[in-house]
Parts: sequence; structure tokens; C-alpha cells
Amino acid sequence: MSDPLLALAGRCRHEQDIKKSRFLAQGAPVDTPEQALAFVQEVSDPAATHNCWAYRIGQAYRFNDDGEPGGTAGRPILQAIEGQGIDHAVVVVTRWYGGIKLGAGGLARAYGGTAAECLRLAERVPIVPMATLALSCDFADLALLKARLHELDVIIENETFSAEGADLLLRLPETRVDEAQTRITDITRGRSVARRID
Repeated sequence: MSDPLLALAGRCRHEQDIKKSRFLAQGAPVDTPEQALAFVQEVSDPAATHNCWAYRIGQAYRFNDDGEPGGTAGRPILQAIEGQGIDHAVVVVTRWYGGIKLGAGGLARAYGGTAAECLRLAERVPIVPMATLALSCDFADLALLKARLHELDVIIENETFSAEGADLLLRLPETRVDEAQTRITDITRGRSVARRID
């Protein structure tokens, strides 16, 4: 079994000087490409020489060299993200040119290395695969269901009421689905069955 993927616990940053150029890496957890691009916009310094970036969100990824020679900035940043087993993250590495050319290999090492060190120093948390369940229940079962499902790390994402009772949309760790479905059936004596909708 492979190691679980990790997510950043919050924003992170790391700065270093390489041959008189200043490199600043800034990373953040993101759930959508739109969030990643918004972070790029937010932290990019228009006065800097380059603002290169990459993000990975599941199977979706993008990177940008922002004027550096192709393959010397964005791809090494993406490789740093992947090399640390991190998902749902964006990293921007900003460079202020110091007058000494680094060459293609030097640039790739500088961008990739600054990003990797930023991620290595960041607080990380395991990504827990989640599942979504839907169920309908009687009012009489609702309070007990909520209390007993809370013990399984279930989050109630949506709750709507009708004349017959309540409809619930639940998010929970993938590993707790069978246990939750059994508990729902037991508590409601078979009147409610939770079905997966993800």
C-alpha cells in the first residue's frame, strides 16, 4: 500500500538567496483550480522578475514558467509538490533577479529546491478519503441518529424537513461507511437506509 497523500495544514513560506537572486516560495492548501489561481494572483509580486507556480488537485495540475526558459520553473515546482506526496496544494515561487545568470539546470534546482524546502518545513496532514451518504428518517429517530453518527466523524452537510421527517446528506471518512450504514439501519429498525451518492 502506498503512503497516504498529504495536504498542507495551512499556508507556508520559505525564502532563500541563490547567487544574489532572491527566491520566495509560498504554498497553500486548495480544493479547486479557481482557488489555486486566486492564490497565485494574491501572492504574486508585480515588481518581481518572475512569479512561477504550480498546483496539483487530484488528477488536475497546471504549472507556469512566467517568462523563465521552458521547463526550468513551473515543472520543477510541480515535481517538488509530487515528490513530497502532497495533493490539493499550490506553490508560487517568486524570483527577484540579482544579476547572475543561473543557467537552465541552476534555475530548475533553484525553483524546485525552494518549493521543496517550503513544503518540507510546512505542517502537513493526511488526506482522508471521504464519502457522501443520503438518508431519510422519521422525526422520532433524528436526535439519536445525529448523536450516534457524530461518534463516527460524520458531518451533516444538509438537512431538510418534510411532513414525514428529515432528509440528511452526510459526509464521512470512507473507512466508516459500512459502520455508519449498519448503525443507521439498527437505530431506525430498518426504516431508514443510507445510500451512497458520491
